[in-house]
Amino acid sequence: MTAAVGFDLDMTLIDSRPGIHAAYRALTAKTGVHVDADLAVTRLGPPLRTELREWFAEADVEEAVSTYRALYPDYAIAPTVPMPGAVAALAAVREQGLRVVVVTSKLGRLAELHLAHLGMEYDELAGDLFAEGKATALAEHGVRWYVGDHVADMVAATTAGIPGIGVTTGPCTSEDLAGAGAAHVLPDLTGLPVLLGEITVGS
Repeated sequence: MTAAVGFDLDMTLIDSRPGIHAAYRALTAKTGVHVDADLAVTRLGPPLRTELREWFAEADVEEAVSTYRALYPDYAIAPTVPMPGAVAALAAVREQGLRVVVVTSKLGRLAELHLAHLGMEYDELAGDLFAEGKATALAEHGVRWYVGDHVADMVAATTAGIPGIGVTTGPCTSEDLAGAGAAHVLPDLTGLPVLLGEITVGS
């Protein structure tokens, strides 16, 4: 299997905050339960249920998850844009003869909608995984480096026994990411092509 570079999705490859904000607003309108969308989009990364438990009674969480996911395609896809440097970063991976693998906590079919809408090509996608839960997918798909914006992404890389590359485009600082085990920390993906030229991926 050709070696791969893995990427998280939200706030690593895509800025989904505007779309997720709209989806949370729609969820509030649909259910009558207030979700502070401004606050929720500042802490993207953990699974959807984690956020919804802040607003819904435990007995109502699963129904809220289903309602949100039903609303998501109509509200969250179109407003989402690539993160700075994301398109060039994916191209740089392919120029090195490596595969692109996306491993995200977002449900796979919703992640696919984002990637298709933005024309981002990938080889494999694994969804509905978080922190240590991502490690099996990273190993299964031959990922040698994993790029993410959250400390949980660095935990995923460490658990899989591979180096993590942190980007400070999400809720976590460079200190947070380094403390969680990141081998490298970048301000955003614009620096990834140069870094890929300096490190040995697949060794």
